[in-house]
Amino acid sequence: MSAKSKRGRPVLHGVTVIALLAGSAYLTVELRKDEQAKAPAVQAITDIPNLKTGAGNTSGEQTWERLKNPDRSVLRGGDGDILASFTDGARTATLTGPSRTFDEPANTSSRVVTENWVRLMPEAWTKGAEKEQWFKDWFKEYYGSEEDDLFAFAFQYVEGAPVKKDDEGVPYAGDASFGPLNPEGSEGNDLRLEESDFYDYLGIPYTFRDGTVKEPQAARYRSIDCSGFIRTVFGYRGRYPLMASDDTGDGLPRTANGMARSKAGVDIIKLSGPEPRYERPKSISVLQPGDLVFFKLDARTKSRLDHTGMYLGTDTDGHQIFISSREEANGPTIGDKGGTSRLDGNGYYAATLRSAKRL
Repeated sequence: MSAKSKRGRPVLHGVTVIALLAGSAYLTVELRKDEQAKAPAVQAITDIPNLKTGAGNTSGEQTWERLKNPDRSVLRGGDGDILASFTDGARTATLTGPSRTFDEPANTSSRVVTENWVRLMPEAWTKGAEKEQWFKDWFKEYYGSEEDDLFAFAFQYVEGAPVKKDDEGVPYAGDASFGPLNPEGSEGNDLRLEESDFYDYLGIPYTFRDGTVKEPQAARYRSIDCSGFIRTVFGYRGRYPLMASDDTGDGLPRTANGMARSKAGVDIIKLSGPEPRYERPKSISVLQPGDLVFFKLDARTKSRLDHTGMYLGTDTDGHQIFISSREEANGPTIGDKGGTSRLDGNGYYAATLRSAKRL
């Protein structure tokens, strides 16, 4: 949804694309002090901590603890630090792992240095699930694993991200645009069209679980709007079930408004206040990396929420930031085109935040 001024993204020359593909290194091992001393040349940096990769345990006695607001279980290490967090009713899990730095040099100097790895479990968490075999198997496989998580997926679509193809040659990741130019739009006034979903980006038909088949539009190839980006990261890549629309099927709905109001996951910050603007949350301290955040940007959408993104945690400046696909940046970004990407303070997106959900 439009916020302020719109800017198109220049089309990369074929030679430049080849050079990016040949020279990109998404994950580079470095010391953490080097990460913080200067901006990295790649979009993700990994620092290896003292973990037994894939073993599902660390040194020292581990203990489980129940916490509230929201109801959740946390696993603590021998030193008391939280190693993993699991929220009742949600499949999203936050695990402590190797430190990484995510950035977007093409559009911003902001960086996120994090030890959080956000993954989707095969089942929603319930109290006592740590004793169940499905969880033991899953945790053993993924705790300490460096296999791509939701954060890694998300940054594989920002400007300059290299193209990744599946075994059939279909590009499933790489620099994404927001949508095609709007023939009736202009700079600062709906320059680009919404309604580009993950199958438009892929350029292939997709059959949803209820049998609905969606065909891609050629003009939307390599494009994903804000909710399409979330569906790409959590659904197509993360395997969270997807609805064909806001009304058909089960899983994650098509639009930001549909997602915010759906029964999927757990409402961490509930929508409150009078329609159509609602009110800004009094506190966002409950947010956890990987949460979906929802905004009310445009009065023309009446009572509908009209933008969504994924919360990343704090950046190296100590501000709470998120990633989303935006018309102003013509694709997924943590940059500030069209509004500051911080949820704290009184910037554009901080002031228009309305609710949050943990899938």
